[in-house]
Amino acid sequence: MNDINDHQLEKAICRTQKGEPAAFEIVVRRFEAPLRAWLAGHVPPGIDVDEVAQRTFVAAYTRLEEYTPGTQFGSWLFTIANYQLKTELTRLRRVADYHARYAPDLLQRELERRSSEPPEIFVERLDYLKVCVDSLGEHLRRFITWRYEEEIPLDEMASRCGRSVAAVKKQLWLIRQKLQQCVENRVAAAEGELS
Repeated sequence: MNDINDHQLEKAICRTQKGEPAAFEIVVRRFEAPLRAWLAGHVPPGIDVDEVAQRTFVAAYTRLEEYTPGTQFGSWLFTIANYQLKTELTRLRRVADYHARYAPDLLQRELERRSSEPPEIFVERLDYLKVCVDSLGEHLRRFITWRYEEEIPLDEMASRCGRSVAAVKKQLWLIRQKLQQCVENRVAAAEGELS
């Protein structure tokens, strides 16, 4: 439970509006928990509450000059959160529509492309992947071990590392991105050596 009262909140908002960005931290601390709780109750599966909350705070910060001090900042902030949530829902619907229309065709093309590649490429890429996984620090490699070797559920992983399930999902996504980039760099380097 935070102990920031309305007077301290309004004072922090005014300081931020006058060019003291660090004062916005007080605003974030005041509304972080209630905003996430509200979002958690309104988002469907597949939407990262933390990400929408972060976008909400960024939008509030960039539009803070539109807020009139002394009015209901909480209502203003939650209205922004509602718009951020609607935007995210619209984005997800577009992605789903795109996948529904184009995914089968893209999948077929990708399968054809992969089936035309010599099997040595897969072996080579697997070797690169092993090197890339080994190059991760232990703090990142443990997520790979938990998820893909030990097949630990996300909620247990979250419990083990003291993070939310959404944070663990995001961490896994970032690790996969990093590994993909690492493998692509090694493939490109190998192809450069051959030419």
